[in-house]
Amino acid sequence: MSETVPLDLSVDRVRVFLDGEIVGSLTLSPAKTVAFSYESSWLSSGFSISPLSLPLREGVFVAKRDPLHGLFGVFDDSMPDGWGRLLTDRLLRQRGIDPYSIGTLTRLSIVGSSGMGALEYEPAAVIENSVAATDLDDIARECANLLETDFSEDLDQLFALGGSSGGARPKILTEVDGEEWIIKFPSSVDSANIGEQEYQISVLARECGIDMPETRLFASAQCSGYFGVRRFDRTRDDDGTEHKVHMISAGGLLETSHRIPNLDYGLLMRLTMRVCNSTEECERLYRLMCFNVLIGNRDDHAKNFSYLYDRSRQAWRLSPGYDLTENPGINGEHTTSVNGKGKNITIADLASVGVKAGISRARCIAIANEMQDRIRDTGFAVRD
Repeated sequence: MSETVPLDLSVDRVRVFLDGEIVGSLTLSPAKTVAFSYESSWLSSGFSISPLSLPLREGVFVAKRDPLHGLFGVFDDSMPDGWGRLLTDRLLRQRGIDPYSIGTLTRLSIVGSSGMGALEYEPAAVIENSVAATDLDDIARECANLLETDFSEDLDQLFALGGSSGGARPKILTEVDGEEWIIKFPSSVDSANIGEQEYQISVLARECGIDMPETRLFASAQCSGYFGVRRFDRTRDDDGTEHKVHMISAGGLLETSHRIPNLDYGLLMRLTMRVCNSTEECERLYRLMCFNVLIGNRDDHAKNFSYLYDRSRQAWRLSPGYDLTENPGINGEHTTSVNGKGKNITIADLASVGVKAGISRARCIAIANEMQDRIRDTGFAVRD
């Protein structure tokens, strides 16, 4: 049972839990960055929640100030971003609280048990009432109204449904057929039919051999539909008991901000091999790289690649694909470069990255060519 308290602006210690087990504690260091230590019980039976920065050992780990504002990447992944941050800050202002006065630990307390992945934080601050999703068109209108006017009569509901989410587009976290889903809505710069476009790309990705979660196009009376994806950070036992799956992004592992375009797919391949110790996982990443290049998804930043931990196998694996859309990127360049290039990427460039990861050149070229043909056959324009 989570400990919930009224919003405390001066939280100085947060306990971290995973699937009901205490993992460790967070405090502030003298430099006002986060300090973390594992609980003794977790040291004897748990695993490293961030293999590169927080190895499973005794002691106090102190985060650097930059680039994650004094946080370790694995905890930064729990923080709402984009739409979720906007909702949180506006709800705080509505309650007369300056968002800039809220410290890191207080924000994790606000996340509580509602964050992405499996980590939960106590004490969990309560600043909203529990509500259920209603008509999707009504929610879409409220999202658009909030983006346009900085005001919503249903801000409490929007926060309860999407306050812990990341990404720029408005979204809600809701239940569909007894399972947890994410449903997205257009942002102020999106076309009204962005949901159908993302759904079509998700279908194409699956046809191209990308491991994808279940996706749906939810009906709408005002557009062609809203894109929904079943959450892959949730799993169920045979008896129906749900568990949260620990997840960390590439940015979280590397302690880098997704706003800094400093990654190359070669580095992601080396990261995948180090964390997963599997050529098969590297091949899954290779397919994802090819797909991002060929459909023109240039918003391939450090938070759009994640890793899941399987406690039964005591092993990490690359997550299914997500946030796959056509995106022009900044100045037409990929956020994550391919063979050192941000644009004008060739099949040879793709293959070069794959070969360095231990995949044969013939297989690399075959995968890229087959994917290119599949994309062309469906009518999508092949990019780069």
